[in-house]
Amino acid sequence: MNLPQTIIRFPEIQLQTRDAHKLRGYIGKLFKEKSELLHNHMGNGELRYAYPQVQYKVLDGTPTLIGIKEGASLLTELFLKIRELNIDGRIIPVHQKNIEGIKRELGVNEKFYTYNFKTYWMALNQKNFQRYSDASSSEAQDLLERTLVGNILSFFKSMDLFVEKRIHATGTFTEKKTKFKNNQMLVFSGSFETNVALPDYIGLGKQVARGFGTIRQI
Repeated sequence: MNLPQTIIRFPEIQLQTRDAHKLRGYIGKLFKEKSELLHNHMGNGELRYAYPQVQYKVLDGTPTLIGIKEGASLLTELFLKIRELNIDGRIIPVHQKNIEGIKRELGVNEKFYTYNFKTYWMALNQKNFQRYSDASSSEAQDLLERTLVGNILSFFKSMDLFVEKRIHATGTFTEKKTKFKNNQMLVFSGSFETNVALPDYIGLGKQVARGFGTIRQI
C-alpha cells in the first residue's frame, strides 16, 4: 500500500519539542471549522477516538505538520493560508515554509527495517504501566516489544490495512521522564527493528497528535 503524506515545515522558526501541543492548539483553532481532523474533536466537542491524520511536531527544533491519508490533502489545501504562528501569545510571522507531498510504502515485508524515535515514545497506559513496573528486565523488554507491535497493528487498522503476516519487532529502549499535563510521565527513547515498512515521521503509541512517538527510518 502507498500512503499519501504531506509534510509542512517552517525552517526559519525554532521551537522547543514541548511546544508541539501549542502548535496543535493554534492550527486546530485557526481552522477549526475546516475539518475535525485538525483537532481530533467532533462537532459536539467530544474527542474523536481515531488515529490522528494530522500530527503536530517539533523535529530538531523545526515546527512540522504531518498529514497522512485524508490529512495529506487537507494540509496541502491549507498551506498557503498559514501566514503566522501563535505560540503562547507570541506572534511569529511565517516568512518561509516548505511543503512536500509524497507516497509512503506501508506493509509487512520479508526484509527488516530499522527506525529510531525522533521524539519520546509514550508506550504505557495505566494498566500496562503497573505490569511494566512489576516486571523483570526481560519481561519488561517483552512487554515493550509486544506493545510496539500493537501500536503498529493499530496504525494499520486506522489506515484500513489488514495483514495476515506476522509482525516482528525488537528494540532497544531507554527510560526517560517528561512532563505531560503537569504530571511526570515515563516515556522511552531508542530504536527498533521490524519487518514492517512504515512512513517516516508518523507517530506510534499514545499522544501522537501532540508529537510523541515520531519515528524515522535509519
